[in-house]
Amino acid sequence: MEEQDENIKFTISDELIETVEQLVDSKNNKGVLELLNEYHHADIAEILGDLSTEQSTFIIKLLDSDITSEILMEMDEDDREKVLASLSTKEIAEEIEELDTDDAADMIAELPEERQEQVIAQIEDQEHKAEIQELLTYDEDTAGGLMAKELVRVNENWTVTECVKEMRAQAENVTRVHSIYVVDDEEKLIGRLSLKDLLMASPRAHISTVYIPKVDYVDINEDAEEVAKIMQKYDLEAIPVVDKNKILVGRITIDDIVDVIKEEAEKDYQLAAGITQDVEADDSILELTKARLPWLFLGLIGGIGAFLIMEGFIDIFKEYAVLFFFTPLIAAMAGNVGVQSSAIIVQGLANDDVKGSINSRLIKEMLLAALNGFILAIFLFLFVWLTKGELITALAISVSLVAVIIIAGLIGTFVPLFLDKKGIDPAIATGPFITTSNDIFGILIYFWIAKLIIGI
Repeated sequence: MEEQDENIKFTISDELIETVEQLVDSKNNKGVLELLNEYHHADIAEILGDLSTEQSTFIIKLLDSDITSEILMEMDEDDREKVLASLSTKEIAEEIEELDTDDAADMIAELPEERQEQVIAQIEDQEHKAEIQELLTYDEDTAGGLMAKELVRVNENWTVTECVKEMRAQAENVTRVHSIYVVDDEEKLIGRLSLKDLLMASPRAHISTVYIPKVDYVDINEDAEEVAKIMQKYDLEAIPVVDKNKILVGRITIDDIVDVIKEEAEKDYQLAAGITQDVEADDSILELTKARLPWLFLGLIGGIGAFLIMEGFIDIFKEYAVLFFFTPLIAAMAGNVGVQSSAIIVQGLANDDVKGSINSRLIKEMLLAALNGFILAIFLFLFVWLTKGELITALAISVSLVAVIIIAGLIGTFVPLFLDKKGIDPAIATGPFITTSNDIFGILIYFWIAKLIIGI
């Protein structure tokens, strides 16, 4: 029964938060330590997210740096920023020294430039300091910006005995050993070492006789999304990073790639929803307005465009007013089909599953849209005919529906493929952009075909 309780997912309760607040406000250090000692650092970070900045800072200062450094990295970025602002540069430096270089560089990068220099100056470990400063020079969206300097590397000329000795020394600074990388005398990556092969080899054997030459790696300037695709494709827990001379400079682990995938998914979701920049629910009204207004303005322009198109067909409205009442249906179908088509393409592009030429994709989408449109048009034709008793009107509306669905499918397929070819994030195609454009084209095609069939 006890084992089952240990496996229950951590959840925050009002009672827990109230207890922590009471202990902190009463400065009951022993009580806070005894209570939080039961929780994982990620759970403590979640608890701090529900406390005030002053209360969170109190706990961070109370706990040991080896624990609080991990807690800080798990905290929400905005909450962490507030806590760091309440700590002295010396206290921040103490937290930094407990972190791996990649996490340390990320935390320092969040500080104002002036404070960054002050914190770096307080770091006592000179090697750690130099490695952090190196990482800060790389673009955060590249392999260099993602990598950590901590890894285990062995020289091809070492004997197995020398290798094991060196690995023990290096492993002290590595949180988790995913792979053992083999380099030559110039520090160039030449392969990887299997732990099994190392254990089975003679103590006097040289690493050059047992290492595996085949090793996946990425260039230091490789885009972060490309790194994520490579690691996903080959199921890698870690991947080495090399410079232009193939010198081993670091490694990227799966936890960093998960963060990249999450951030990219959030960005694409916001783009698809018509939000032009990275925002969160608790951002200011001004920031949220700046992020949403451009696409809302696009929708306004689209609505005006639809109005002008409908005004141009005023004569057909006078004769066949029923066409007006089906306008929302046509616009909705155009928008829905366009979003469906673009969403599939964008997802395929993100997963690197879209192969072949644009023409083949457009032909496939046209056939798919034609089939779906034909099935829906039959149902709509019967509905209009049976409820209104007007055969020619039913035919005009249903034929228009087929044409609108085909065009919407083609637009929804072509636009993200085109944007991707031009180096623009295709996720912007799945939101208001596609919906608005298909609304306009849908209404135009609807009335043009209806007018053609009816003969007005």
